[in-house]
Amino acid sequence: MSERDRAELEQALGHVFEDREILETSLVHRSKSAGSGTDNERLEFLGDAVVGLVIADLLQRTWPLADEGDLSRRRAALVNAVSLATQARQMDLGSFLVLGRGEEKTGGREKDSILAGAYEAVIGAVYLDGGFATAFRSIANAFDELIRAPQGDGSGEPKTHLQELTQRVFQETPQYDLVCEQGPDHAKEYEVSVSVQGRFYGKGRGRSKKLAEQAAAAMAIERLAAEDREESQ
Repeated sequence: MSERDRAELEQALGHVFEDREILETSLVHRSKSAGSGTDNERLEFLGDAVVGLVIADLLQRTWPLADEGDLSRRRAALVNAVSLATQARQMDLGSFLVLGRGEEKTGGREKDSILAGAYEAVIGAVYLDGGFATAFRSIANAFDELIRAPQGDGSGEPKTHLQELTQRVFQETPQYDLVCEQGPDHAKEYEVSVSVQGRFYGKGRGRSKKLAEQAAAAMAIERLAAEDREESQ
């Protein structure tokens, strides 16, 4: 791994490694190690536990009135292969992976299972190198918007809930528009607005367009709820 690549990944993780070897090990898929034990599986095992604990802690702090069932559903929506692979893609983790020839040929750098495992592995590496507080900050920064996003009527995502709401109330789907994007290619931040029937209802920012849209949808849901309360008074 080049110094530039390492610096980019460390910036995305929010941690500068003292032990650079542990970071490099976290990027070696088992298809490359051929059973030698020099892959990221042990770090993935550790990272899985750290991510699960941190997400559970953040959810409990953020949603103090939620019951155990709701917290469990929220955690399940965040700690799964698709969600973790999304986090990996946002930091372009796939480009740093060391894969065997077979996985390289079959698109391993884009497979959810490999990316999710790699994300857990690098978090495991952060935990070992920087301690729990450092790993906590890294995960909290990555999942902040998703942790705070309302789930609505069990729909799971603000965009889904908003679409159901606007179709029921206005018989129309929301319109999302990119307002701006800032930052270098490896650390872009997007701002998106959402409107319904030409009326502005919210905006949001995120490290991907999807996250920005989710944040905008969450704001729109809150605004629609406030309007509904005002009308009922």
